[in-house]
Amino acid sequence: MKKYVITKCMNYIKKNTNYNDTKLKEIEYGLIGIYLVFSKMIVIFSISFLLGIFKEMIIFTALYNLLRMPSFGLHATKSWICLMSSIGLFIIIPYICLYIHIPIFVKVIIGITCIYLMYKNSPADTEKKPIVNKKRREVYKTISTLIVIIYSFISIFINNNFICNCLIFTIIIQNFMISPFAYKLFKLPYNNYISFLKNHPNFTD
Repeated sequence: MKKYVITKCMNYIKKNTNYNDTKLKEIEYGLIGIYLVFSKMIVIFSISFLLGIFKEMIIFTALYNLLRMPSFGLHATKSWICLMSSIGLFIIIPYICLYIHIPIFVKVIIGITCIYLMYKNSPADTEKKPIVNKKRREVYKTISTLIVIIYSFISIFINNNFICNCLIFTIIIQNFMISPFAYKLFKLPYNNYISFLKNHPNFTD
């Protein structure tokens, strides 16, 4: 299905534009990304609706993506891995958050640890999209760390157990996603901006 849709779109674009091969490859890459996002959303939305946790899935997804955006992190190398990990993240985790209770002293320990690790490791880029600009990396680091601080404080003082659990799981999971250990575990290069600058010494951003 994916190949059929992308091929149809690319044939239309080639027929109606004068883009060169480089531009066409960029467009094709973007179309594949859009297709994967929408197809993944359809699957996740459908499963969450059938399980009766659609609202909880939306809340967790919003909280997680708010932290994910400035801190970045690793991406799955294959679409099926991305789909399965997304189901685990956006279906199983919200479901767990409905039924567990985390003691306050555990929240404090997790919060302090995650604040430190977020400041130390964020933002974590990818090989395809290295974050080369130093000032931009510092801004992303500051925003990511502030979000974790806010999430940690809210998780301690909020009375809503589900929201509290979502915040705690969000900072734990995202800290894992940006950690050198996770990149090593999945055999992906870490600190990609350093390699990029070594290979492009005259690059300016």
